[in-house]
Amino acid sequence: MSANNSIFKIGTNLALACILSGAIIAATYAVTAPIAAQEAVKMKEAALQELVPQANKFKPIPEKAGWYLAQKDGQLLAVIAPAHGQGYGGEIKMLVAISPTFQALDYRILKHNETPGLGDKATKPVFREQFAGKTLEELVVVKTPSKNNIQALTGATITSRAVTNSFKTALQEAKEYFAQHPEQISKK
Repeated sequence: MSANNSIFKIGTNLALACILSGAIIAATYAVTAPIAAQEAVKMKEAALQELVPQANKFKPIPEKAGWYLAQKDGQLLAVIAPAHGQGYGGEIKMLVAISPTFQALDYRILKHNETPGLGDKATKPVFREQFAGKTLEELVVVKTPSKNNIQALTGATITSRAVTNSFKTALQEAKEYFAQHPEQISKK
């Protein structure tokens, strides 16, 4: 009987430990979840402001989740859209800024798992600056330098293509959306 009693005590102690651990985890989540949500909003606002620093208002587009009209004193400066693609290390999530004339302006990578020292160079200004002013047709990755296209990062062609194609897809989607809703892009 003492062996059964011992097993029962162990089982009871384990059950109590699990219940206590679960309660601690739930309490921690309840406290930190709102803080994490606030931080996510702050990070997104910072990314929007970093993409179009001269904007003083970012107006959401109700029909397009995650899309914004970046404005300064009612004047449209850019359309900001989410974009994503499959890089070498997994999904790359980013925000792209598109001019009202549908040219690439800039982008910010929000999340990636690209190789340090190779694919992560897609976050650096020297690569990002190639996109400024490019049209849909010019967003093509090439391996040899060209001022009309996007030169691939050395050793990170897959990442280069993922970023470029993601931008290109968002730009195409913006063109199609605003062709159907021209009042969105022309109104203040």
